This record gives sequence, C-alpha cells and structure tokens, in this order.
Amino acid sequence: MEEKTAEETPAINSANATVKGEANIKPQFRTTKDAFHEFVDSNWKTNGAKGGNEDAKEAAPVEEPESKKLKLDTDHNKSEKPDKKQWRGQNKSRPHTKPTAYDEKRLCMSVLKDDKQCHFGEKCNFYHDIGEYMKTKPADIGDKCYLYDTFGKCPYTVSCRYAMAHTTPDFKTMEKMDLVKEFEGRNVVKNSLSKDLQISLRKRSVKFPKSDEFLQALAKQKEKREQQENGAKNASADKVEEVQQASTEPETQVNTEKKTEVKTVGPLTDADIIKLRPCEKKQVDFKDKLYLAPLTTCGNLPFRRVCKRFGADITCGEMAMCTNLLQGQQSEWALLKRHESEDVFGVQLEGCFPDTMSRCAELINNNIEVDFVDINSGCPIDLVYKKGGGCGLMTRTRKFEQIIRGMNSVLDVPLTVKIRTGVQEKCNIAHKLIPEFKQWDVSMITLHGRSREQRYTKSADWDYISSCAELASPVPLYGNGDILSYEDAMKARETGVSGIMIARGALIKPWIFTEIKENRHWDISSGERLDILRDFSNFGLEHWGSDTRGVEKARTFMLEWLSFMCRYIPVGVLERVPQKINERPPYYIGRDYLESLMASQNVGDWVRISEMLLGPVPKNFNFLPKHKANAYK
Repeated sequence: MEEKTAEETPAINSANATVKGEANIKPQFRTTKDAFHEFVDSNWKTNGAKGGNEDAKEAAPVEEPESKKLKLDTDHNKSEKPDKKQWRGQNKSRPHTKPTAYDEKRLCMSVLKDDKQCHFGEKCNFYHDIGEYMKTKPADIGDKCYLYDTFGKCPYTVSCRYAMAHTTPDFKTMEKMDLVKEFEGRNVVKNSLSKDLQISLRKRSVKFPKSDEFLQALAKQKEKREQQENGAKNASADKVEEVQQASTEPETQVNTEKKTEVKTVGPLTDADIIKLRPCEKKQVDFKDKLYLAPLTTCGNLPFRRVCKRFGADITCGEMAMCTNLLQGQQSEWALLKRHESEDVFGVQLEGCFPDTMSRCAELINNNIEVDFVDINSGCPIDLVYKKGGGCGLMTRTRKFEQIIRGMNSVLDVPLTVKIRTGVQEKCNIAHKLIPEFKQWDVSMITLHGRSREQRYTKSADWDYISSCAELASPVPLYGNGDILSYEDAMKARETGVSGIMIARGALIKPWIFTEIKENRHWDISSGERLDILRDFSNFGLEHWGSDTRGVEKARTFMLEWLSFMCRYIPVGVLERVPQKINERPPYYIGRDYLESLMASQNVGDWVRISEMLLGPVPKNFNFLPKHKANAYK
C-alpha cells in the first residue's frame, strides 16, 4: 500500500482545537469528520481494496451512527404511560441472521467423513453429490488454506472456502503426510465436550457424590438453624422447663451438658482424612503476573492466542453459566476450550446457588484440564444481577459463603474470586468481604476498581484497591481498571497489588503486554496491526472452521474486536504520550491510508478491513445494525 504523508492529506481544520475528554493529537494530523470520511472513501478503491478481494471495491459505505443524546424526563413525559415495556439498552429490534442462512444446503457430514452411508437416509436434507454441491457453493476466498498448510489436511475438504488449495479436479482432498504425522495424537485444543458426557448431562445421569455430600451437610445446618430459631420464640417457657429439669437431674449429667456447649471442631471422620487440605491442592504462582481478563464475547480462544503471543501470563475463558454447562449445551462448553499455548488457564463460572455451582465445579474438576476456577461476582448486567448472580453475590454473604465452601470442597485446583468495589457508587463493600474470603480459603482475589452503578463512567479507584490489597495479605489480590500503557501498569504496581488484570486495554491494543514487560511505548505500524488481525482470522478459521459458517463467525468476532481496536491512537500521532483509556480519539488522518482506515469509527470501514482478510461479506450479512450501537461504546 502506498504511504500517504500528512502534507498530502486533505485540508486540516486548524480551528478544531482539543476538546475536553479527547486525546491530544499533533496539529498536522487533526482533521474534521467530513474531511476524514471523504479521504477514506475516495482512497479505498485505489489503496484499500488492494489488500483483499477485488469484490471488496464494491462495498457500500455505511452511515456513521449519530452521537448519543441525553434523554430528559419532563413532566409531560412522566405523565404519559407507555402501552408496552420500553427495553432500554437491549437493542431488541436488531435483525439477526442465523448461521444456517449463510449456507442453506450444506454437504452431508457422511460425505465429508467418507462414511459409506448417511445415518438419516432419505430424510437427510443435505447434499450427497459433491458435483451438485459445488454448483451452489460460494466462490473461494483465496488459494491458500491455513488449516492445510498448518496441519497437513483440512477437515472441511471441498466445503472449505479455500478448497482450491487442497482439492484435485475430481474433488479429492490432498494431504501433507509429514504434517499429518506430526500432529497425529496431539491435542492442540483441549477441554472439548465429548458426546457421551453431553448425553449423560442431558439425561441427568451424571453423579455428583462430593457435591451431594456437601449439600446434605448444608441442609442439616439449615434444619438445625431453623430449630434454634423456632426454639427462641418459646424461650421463656423453655427456660422454666430447663430449670425444673436441672433440679431433678444428677450432677454428672449437668456437667456433660455444659461440656457440649463449648464450640469444637468436631469429630475426625474418614471424609476429613480423604479430603484435600488447601496446602495439598494444585498450587498456582499468582505473584506479579499479567492476567488477561475473562472478556465476554471478545475473550474467545483466537483472541487469547493473540494475547499469549504478546506476553499475557494468565488467561481465563469467557464467563460461563453453570446451569447451561450442567445441561450439556455445546455453545457454553465451547467457552471452556483451552489452547496448548495457554500454560496458566482458568475458567470463570457464573451462578447464584450453592447446589448448581458446586456440581458444576465437580463436573469441571473431573472432566477438563484447568489450573484454577474463578467465580464471577462482578458482572453488572441486569440479566445476571437481578437473579442474584454477578454483583448480586456481594450483597448475599451467606449464599456467597456456601458457594465458595461448596466449590472448594469438590475442587482439586485453586478457587479465585473476581469482585467490584460494590454495587452502589458511593458505598464500597469489598473491604468487608475480603477478610471473609480469607477465612473461606479463597486462593486469589481480583478487584475491579469500580462499582456496578459506575460501569465505565468514572475512573478506577486505585487508592481503594491499594487499601484492599493490604487487607487481603497474604492472599494475593489483583487490581483491574484503566490500564492502557506501561506507565499505568507501573503506577498500579506501586499500590501493592500482587498482579495486574487487563481488560479493555488488551482489546484496544493487545501488544500492551509486550509494552509492560519491556517498559516502552511501541509505535506499532499499521501493517503490523493488520498482521495481528490476519493471525486472528487464521486462528478463527482453525477454531470455528474454514467453511462458510466458520468464515462468517470469524468475521463477526473480528468486527466486535474492531469496535474496540479503532480507539487506539498511534504513538507517533499523539502530542502527549501515553494515551489515556477514557480519552476519546478525535478525527485524524494517519501516516498512511491503512492507519487512517483503522482509526475509523464507522462500521462500514470495519467491514472493509474484514474483507481484506476474509473476503467479501455475504448479501444476507446482518451484522452492521448491531454495531451502530457499539461504535462509541
């Protein structure tokens, strides 16, 4: 791609001074909204489309979303009662395209796997003739298949969107035997849900002996507590009766009763001998590590692989609902998958009841390979909070204790907890919970320096995180919030935390882990950033598949990531380094065309970038309306 210097860019609006809340850009790069889009659109056909498929030239520009307007509640509006419930922030009217719409009639799996006959027989709705399927199959994206070049064979054979790389004229699939032998018997991706386990979960035939034992003990405690509460109501009558009995009973019996009133640990049982003590569990060194946060939607396996390449020490799967895991839902179990490059890997569970959480922990402990299990008690969304999960657990101390003790009793790996400062904005409660966590044998605590009500409207409170880290000692406490540069990380480490968790900073620039470890600002080029996206697309094809469904799923998650990545401002463009995470990027022309394209907050430009790597979008691709709401999130 030809580079475009600042002198060759459109006229700069010198009057466009720095606005409060915007990052400081060097004057020679600043421009206006209209001039920016005119530059990007006019140069796309000559510069941008060279990096991808020729069909990308015909991509129609999409109008940029309007800025959010503050809705004021007037007396007139308050008096009017809407007929239907207004869904705020739900985006219910967004059209949704199911993955099946991209490839309506696929090739039958019996043909792909070379089975002699189809199990569904005449009832099967898919193609069994490869020749007929090839007439309806969309055109190939490229002439090189990442799966074929990496593993020696492509499991999607002729349905692959890069099939010309490994298919003979008579539709036979080629193989590279040296690579096939190298990966034979090697599990690159672990923690997949087996068919037998899925069937057992759906039939509810899986046994949970350790969880049942804990729940029975819990039920006995509840029954005892209820008896004590009922007994307290008749305290006066009982007291008179006890005095009368004490006068008639022998002295030895009275002495025994007095002894039983003293609180003891209890008798030693076989369960206590067999049960693992905290010191005997698998240990994880949590000291001074860089922890990639469990990011819903964006924290998928391909993205975690990108971050591991740049130096992330600890990775964690996306938040998984324990009830869905217990039901054997394939989509939920996919969140637990682990790549071989993830050396310290954990899974994050969400739930609000001791029975489901302890059973889910036992299920994970017996069937997949993880280094730790994390409890999500920081999720702020209404769907989770209103049923008592996420942040709701912070206000339900008794349930929280039962969940932690129950999961600890069935796990052979450390149990960690992620919390926020509190629920209300000016009412911090994390410092009250941390001493309890220490008693409940939590192995590590992660504290996000904002409350549920604050979301991202305020800066993270690192002073409060510092006081909580001192309170948590010797249990390691990780701090989280507003880390976008190595300078932010250095300031965070000075607070006394055991380590740093990075969330939005990794989405905006995944190379932040390298910057922190090398103590420098990386003025990364637009070509290097495109290579990162190319790696993500390759990892996505490996994870979701190289057929039409897999390609469009990889595109969907890439566009979701680009809605964050467009906020990055190159170091060479900034007037003041480093960029702060809560500063909005103004309109600017980059040092070359690709850098300008990547700075666009227009969804149409994000699609153009995806077309450079994954080919043109299908006609029925309804992803754009969703991101009109996400362009400025």
